[in-house]
Amino acid sequence: MKSVNVKKTDLLEKIKENRAMHRAIFEKALKGYRKAVVAELEFMLEEARKGRRIKRQIELIEPMDQTREYDRVVRMLEMSTDDVIELSQQDFAQYVMDDWAWKEHFLSTTLPYTQ
Repeated sequence: MKSVNVKKTDLLEKIKENRAMHRAIFEKALKGYRKAVVAELEFMLEEARKGRRIKRQIELIEPMDQTREYDRVVRMLEMSTDDVIELSQQDFAQYVMDDWAWKEHFLSTTLPYTQ
């Protein structure tokens, strides 16, 4: 199957659901990231106060936020005058299955801060 037709309302609902889940993961990861940065900075400050070697870089990976990707698709659908939307296999994978090209990278940047 190369494409599928879906009801716009069903698709919009699914994308909003996926967006909410993405945003919740990102926000949780961002809190964890900030906590890790503060801990690292406090450690660096303590080491400096003790006269030890001063580390000047924080090597933590910032969580990636792709919320705008969802927002763009939602807005496009909201402005569409079609009641039925044709999705390619790739569109279906992204919008319905929430399997984006960047998904693996997103998970790898958020996982360390959400456990």
